[in-house]
Amino acid sequence: MDGCQSTVPTYEGDLHVVAAAHHIVKALGATKNLSDDLRKILIDLDVHLSMITSNTDSKGGREFVDVEERFKQAERKIRSWESDPRMIWDSGPREASEYLEAVDEIQTLVDGLRGLSVHENRKQKELLHRAMSVLQTAMSRLEEELIHILVQHRQQLDPKHMSSRSIQRDVVYDESFVSVEDEPAEATSSRNCSSDEVGEYIVDLVHAGVIPDIKSIAKVMFTSNYGPEFCEAFIGVRREALEQYFAILETEKLCIEDVLKLEWTSMSSKMNEWTWSMKIIVRVYLASEKRLCDQVLEDFGSVSSFCFLEISKATILCLLNFGEAVAMGPHQPEKLLRLLDMYETLADLLRDIDTLFSEEAGSFVRLQFHELLKRLGDSSTAAFEAFRVAISSNGSLYPFPGGGVHPLNKYVMNYIRMFPEYCNTLNLLLKDQQADVADQVFEPDLSLSTSCPMACHLRSITSSLESNLHRKSQLYKNEALQHIFLMNNIHYLVQKVKGSELRLFFGDEWIRKHNGKFQQHAKNYERATWSSVISFLKDNNPGSSSFSKSTFKERCKGFSIAFEEVYKTQTSWCIPDPQLCEDLRISTSLQVVLAYRTFLGRNSAHIEDKTAKIITQFTQMVNTQGSLEGHIFHTNIHMHIRHEHLKKN
Repeated sequence: MDGCQSTVPTYEGDLHVVAAAHHIVKALGATKNLSDDLRKILIDLDVHLSMITSNTDSKGGREFVDVEERFKQAERKIRSWESDPRMIWDSGPREASEYLEAVDEIQTLVDGLRGLSVHENRKQKELLHRAMSVLQTAMSRLEEELIHILVQHRQQLDPKHMSSRSIQRDVVYDESFVSVEDEPAEATSSRNCSSDEVGEYIVDLVHAGVIPDIKSIAKVMFTSNYGPEFCEAFIGVRREALEQYFAILETEKLCIEDVLKLEWTSMSSKMNEWTWSMKIIVRVYLASEKRLCDQVLEDFGSVSSFCFLEISKATILCLLNFGEAVAMGPHQPEKLLRLLDMYETLADLLRDIDTLFSEEAGSFVRLQFHELLKRLGDSSTAAFEAFRVAISSNGSLYPFPGGGVHPLNKYVMNYIRMFPEYCNTLNLLLKDQQADVADQVFEPDLSLSTSCPMACHLRSITSSLESNLHRKSQLYKNEALQHIFLMNNIHYLVQKVKGSELRLFFGDEWIRKHNGKFQQHAKNYERATWSSVISFLKDNNPGSSSFSKSTFKERCKGFSIAFEEVYKTQTSWCIPDPQLCEDLRISTSLQVVLAYRTFLGRNSAHIEDKTAKIITQFTQMVNTQGSLEGHIFHTNIHMHIRHEHLKKN
């Protein structure tokens, strides 16, 4: 036994004591229902006492012969498998059990002989060398058996843990902000998949039925001081299994330099893959790997944590390196949502990581996770600020054709419509950042949603956007088109806020204020466009009953020409929102019709009966006819004015 000192009795009484102890040990060894550990202790003691007897008593040669015979039987069992191509554990539990018993027998003999002074006993020395050689052979075979069991009984994970990836809509960025189109709210969600959230699924990475076999091999190898060899084989197989699973997730291993060279489309895809892979690797695979290590190596102290760390270290560092590369790259606006996804993923996994790598050996993994989380948070904040700066600094040399909704407006509003999904994270990251906006709007009954950091920054962003749109409106030479442009774009702003969760953060007061803004621009448009046209229909001398016939014809002609000019100018103007277009058409038409009818009523003496009928039809048409999509007036209105009133009068 290890640690025993050789004590050779010198008195006959001592020999009797040894003989009696030997007899007791044999009797106890024959007792049933002994634990494996106790039985091994008794066998070890039996061999040790036999060696003492053989060393001290010439008549004790019989005991040594017994020990040597037991060794030969165990040796034959072990040697018999050297040339056998079959695997022991594939041959049935009986063969495996007998092999392990033979190894135990050899190990007990080695321990007994090592506890004696064998330097002057040639037979014992030779037996020790033979036993150690056989033990080494057995350990090599057990290592092969271990690898075979681990590989042969590796479990394929359920595909739901591998392929259910979140479907994330990508916001493609370019400097002209022309990439984001209007889509339904459900389509713009960046985390719109029901299976996006990955729970913790502990699965069997190795068939549960072979765990006792692996544990029995571990026990024998550790007892025989071959624990490092067991760990090396176990780690090698399990690390390879993790690498294969990592490949199935289609997560490419990239160095930092390769990541920094990626174009945005590829980078976005890789960031999305990283987010999904990190969740799956930590919550499914590593959680299951940790349980496997504990099941197999729980009896050997910190060995389980050591093996788990060695198995997982390379893959974890690969994932962390990608995150580091992303965090150190340029802080471009298009990265913001992906950075927030990565940040939230790490924040959500911190508790898992702290549990999986709770031992001192894994402290560097925990530390790197926490450091990466901070870097991703800083990068997200920087990208958010870059987004604001990009909005403010986006310039144009030429006016946007037709006065419609500017691509910058579409980009910004579709982008920030996804921010409420990251409300808690943005509130945390932006709480110490100043929201620089002059006209922050707060409702009388201030709610948490409208006063939180994210809400303040959202209003700051839209304020910067409005300022930019006002600058862009100045590119139009036509004052009326300036108002059409601002009406369209502020109306678009309001609709995007009202039709999404942004409403909770902007508040009803903001909506009311901006409703008033676009309505005022609509009135300003009418004033800038139709005042000059209607002026031909107004009587500069209210006291007179009517114009002279020549003046009447001149006014009609001037009105028709002015109307013609408005029509020609504005047919290329655009009001994309159908309801807004219809409301403006009705408001403008009624204003023109009222002025025109008053004009004709005051000058009825100059109107023929047929012309009066046409006026009635024109009025009915204006009130009922829908407008052509994208144009302020229906062509028929223009044709009636131009054809009937120039011709008839």
